[in-house]
Amino acid sequence: MRERETAAAASGRSSIDYADMLLLRFGEFTLKGKNRTRFEKTVLRHVKELVKPYPKAVLSKEFGRIYVTLNGEPARELAEALKNVFGIASISPVKVSRSEFEDILAVSRTFLEIIAPAKGTTFKVSARRVWKDFPHGSIEMNKLIATPLLQGYPGLLVDVKSPELELKLEIREGHTFIFCEQIAGVGGFPLGTNGKAMLLLSGGIDSPVAGWSSMRRGLEVECVHFYSYPYTSELARQKVVDLARVLSRYAGVIKLHLVPFTEVQTSFTGIGQDNLIITLMRRAMLRITTQLAEREGALAVVTGDSLGQVASQTLSSMNAIGRATVLPLLRPLVMMDKSEIVELSKTIGTYDLSILPYEDCCTLFVPKSPTTNPNLRIVEKIEATLPGYSARLDEAVAGTETLSITPYGDEKPSDVVPAQAGLQEEWF
Repeated sequence: MRERETAAAASGRSSIDYADMLLLRFGEFTLKGKNRTRFEKTVLRHVKELVKPYPKAVLSKEFGRIYVTLNGEPARELAEALKNVFGIASISPVKVSRSEFEDILAVSRTFLEIIAPAKGTTFKVSARRVWKDFPHGSIEMNKLIATPLLQGYPGLLVDVKSPELELKLEIREGHTFIFCEQIAGVGGFPLGTNGKAMLLLSGGIDSPVAGWSSMRRGLEVECVHFYSYPYTSELARQKVVDLARVLSRYAGVIKLHLVPFTEVQTSFTGIGQDNLIITLMRRAMLRITTQLAEREGALAVVTGDSLGQVASQTLSSMNAIGRATVLPLLRPLVMMDKSEIVELSKTIGTYDLSILPYEDCCTLFVPKSPTTNPNLRIVEKIEATLPGYSARLDEAVAGTETLSITPYGDEKPSDVVPAQAGLQEEWF
């Protein structure tokens, strides 16, 4: 998601503020054969949504690419939004000239003036003659354009193998595209092309990153958050809504299911099995999430588990907890260490929200020494003998509030709204 190191970037100047067009390149899904057309249509639909606030911009598509003709719309703003579209591998700001030699040369000179490459920058021209009736071939154009540019900028050094600045020309009938920069996109698969999953979203660092990673692989994600009123505040609730809103920047709209968990959670206290409370809570969360998944048509559950990070994320614990659902459990972060997860959370924009110090109701119930090796047979026996356990799970599902979160700050509630709600910030 970072802009590649280029001579333009090194000089502190970019062509993006002077671009006539943005060139969007598709990512790895272009290798998927028969599914490629479906994937491309999904990306184009997402791009159309993001371009709506810019009415002068015009979209066109060709094999492996989308073009956004700006017509005066702000290139930098659009590029910032479009680089977060899953399936877009990179974006190039493009200057456009007529497909006449003198105009191509003149715009190329202007292009160099804009980016002002530093003295000693290595350089080459790479022309591609798409329009075969153009009088000069690609190799010939490389020399015809490079020679006067080098004469005008004596500080440039020729390097045809690995230049710091590669000026690319695409000569088409009627117009020529001129560009050199590549802004890295998020890549991956277009959103929703690989199905739907439910994300267990806490207020911590890990789960939003797991959600983003899942969306990048083409999953449509709906978030599920468990709260325990009155142990947490409205600020904790708003924190989770804000985290979902950050994720919605990558999805357009994202559903957030707010599950009242107090009755289920308190049923595990006072039974003489304090060391198993974490395991019991996590299994209950999975049971509830499974019911929500069946209602919403989701085929998997995503968690922010990272192997060995806390008591509920040892291999033994994950095995005992995971048996509570028949759905596939997807753990995108399972082999990542904390520093990697933190770095990615900063990159996607969730870190500052995740570290806000709002209260966590789970700290009121979790013992000092939770087991890291739960006995599945004992756990299942406890669940089977808890009075009204299944009914409490069903009541939590029935009392779930669902919000549709957008990047723009509005949210649409469903018909089911609990009387009062505060949200738990972190899960064990």
